[in-house]
Amino acid sequence: MSEEYEIPEDLYYTEEHEWLKVLEDGTALVGITDYAQKSLHEVVYVELPNPGDMVKQGEAFGTVESVKAVSDLYSPVSGIVEEVNEELLDSPELINSDPYGKGWIVKIKPKSLEDELENLLNAEQYREHLGSLEAK
Repeated sequence: MSEEYEIPEDLYYTEEHEWLKVLEDGTALVGITDYAQKSLHEVVYVELPNPGDMVKQGEAFGTVESVKAVSDLYSPVSGIVEEVNEELLDSPELINSDPYGKGWIVKIKPKSLEDELENLLNAEQYREHLGSLEAK
């Protein structure tokens, strides 16, 4: 059940298992959820966008590779990539060990954050989404 997964209350989520944290300066920190990293198992490589790249809500901006599969990373918001977590290039396993901390993937300067947050899930909705996946 989804109770096994860490789902912080102060984040927004996508149905594709990315999380978004709105920072004090209005930028958005993005990573993949505990559920996603556990599903992937051992992350061995992350393909990151470049700072300055435009990303669009719901569209792929990179990939994460594990011993099991390659998965696209989908942007929870539209905007410009301000920063990428370069530590992941040498230590992609940070996504497994600390998905909501040191394993963050990109920082995005959103175009219209308020409008797009409405398209994301809160922690409760994400828990329900995981529950519906596990019921299938």
